[in-house]
Amino acid sequence: MSIDSVIDAWNEADPAAIHPTRGVSEEAYDESGEVQAELLAGVLPAGCRVIDFGCGDGRVAIPLRARGYDVTGADGSQAMLDRLAKRDPGMTAVLSDGTDLSAAIGKKADAVVSLAVLIHHTYESAERIIAGLRAAVRINGLLVLDWPVSDDPHEGGGWISVTTWSRARQDAICQRIGLKRVDSDLPWPVFRAVKAG
Repeated sequence: MSIDSVIDAWNEADPAAIHPTRGVSEEAYDESGEVQAELLAGVLPAGCRVIDFGCGDGRVAIPLRARGYDVTGADGSQAMLDRLAKRDPGMTAVLSDGTDLSAAIGKKADAVVSLAVLIHHTYESAERIIAGLRAAVRINGLLVLDWPVSDDPHEGGGWISVTTWSRARQDAICQRIGLKRVDSDLPWPVFRAVKAG
């Protein structure tokens, strides 16, 4: 699937389908974002400038902002950004498909968080998005990416399927675009932005 087709699917998505906890209750949905924001706060420098790429309606961005981070929500779906504006009218937000994130935000960020985004994209699209996210982060900044590794990697076939990667392929991309894997207790890989090559 192309980046645009995934964005189109999110634009059309029923809010109840955004996250599995929403099927339980709005409280469970909000609590899941609080838990993930708390985990992220364990690696993000206090008060740093964070871009939540694929922010949706702010499930993680809003609690990060409440913890004192300078958060910008970024999403390729205008429908999601409209929902974010209703939930948190003061949140800065930008429309970006990820490949153009640096231009969309202007000044480089200290960190980019992207949870449950890359998993929905093909290898080609995800590589383009990851390169765009890396370009938006200053040297030594952090990227927390839901970019799953598998011993049996496979490319997902639809916007709701999951694409997994080999560690060797990830390492090659990291070398090319300037990411260094950081040891972390987070459930998602953490990378430091370094000079490419």
